[in-house]
Amino acid sequence: MKKVLKGWIADNSVTADKTDKILVLESAGKVDIDDILEEMLKEDTGLRPETLRHAVELYNRIVMDFILNGYQVNTGLFYAVAKLTGILESGVWNKANNSIYVAFTQGKDLRRAISETSVSILGEKAGIMYILETEDVKTGRKDGSATAGRNIFVRGGMLKISGEDPAVGIVLTDSKGTETKLEDDLIVKNMPSELTLLIPAELTAGEYTLTITTQYSHSSRQFLKTPRSVTTPIWIGGKPEEGGGDRPEIE
Repeated sequence: MKKVLKGWIADNSVTADKTDKILVLESAGKVDIDDILEEMLKEDTGLRPETLRHAVELYNRIVMDFILNGYQVNTGLFYAVAKLTGILESGVWNKANNSIYVAFTQGKDLRRAISETSVSILGEKAGIMYILETEDVKTGRKDGSATAGRNIFVRGGMLKISGEDPAVGIVLTDSKGTETKLEDDLIVKNMPSELTLLIPAELTAGEYTLTITTQYSHSSRQFLKTPRSVTTPIWIGGKPEEGGGDRPEIE
């Protein structure tokens, strides 16, 4: 499969220089395990669909077992290692304060494929919605970290929460799929280029998906007919370090 990433030129709304431009990825859609298996079957493996699915599910389970038993796993596609996060109180593991996080970094096969990937610029597109960065106000970190009970800046374009559709708003979804929709009073600053959000204090440490849904448009007189959304991962309690460049390759 030819590897091409497509992007739109957009204004960099978080800088004072109005001539700054960035490239925003044009999403090609979403795929799941069924889509992947369907593509694999096109390779004429000689395997029946149920056999191929069993092999993939078995592979996933074995990889998970290795990671969650403390092994450093390198598949070529990615490097994965489990991290233990949070402050340990009285020498006791407490799921309210501590969590397990698995850090993934690019493997050598993926890095090689990246070097072979081309970028196609589609042109300039006005009114594109995107998230450029987040910043934990408590720590100043811009790596996706967030702190429960404290503010987080979300910077990008066309992010202002507006519209009357029930879907409009900001939702935090944890790794188990539990959704927490922010009340209006937790949206401290609501601007097209920047949101200031108060992360609910009751949320436990871990990885979440932050989803922003709005009907905002450039026109102050009308909303978009259909809401649109953008997402980004955040780590409440701080994003664990994924290791530096000194880590040796695992062959």
